[in-house]
Amino acid sequence: MIGNLKPLEIVLIIAVILLLFGAKKLPDMARSLGKSARILKSEAKAMKKDDAEPAAPTTETVADTPPPAASARTIQAAPGDVTSSRPVSEPKPTTQS
Repeated sequence: MIGNLKPLEIVLIIAVILLLFGAKKLPDMARSLGKSARILKSEAKAMKKDDAEPAAPTTETVADTPPPAASARTIQAAPGDVTSSRPVSEPKPTTQS
């Protein structure tokens, strides 16, 4: 569908976007979209790396093993942007009596 657009249609779409959002907000929106894409890409790589590590086979049951120590992970910000990196905290399981 996108490959069937004519040049005039593309120009009209760009004009509508400029009218809706304004020329001042477009660079900020593109910048935040780029940051989001970089974070998503780095998280996807981290998930693949976590999945690629082979788990050591054990003969113990799941109930007998203590929970592994959670290591703090940090979401990496865009290069040069040190204000938006933050630690990732996972919710702690609650115990019911």
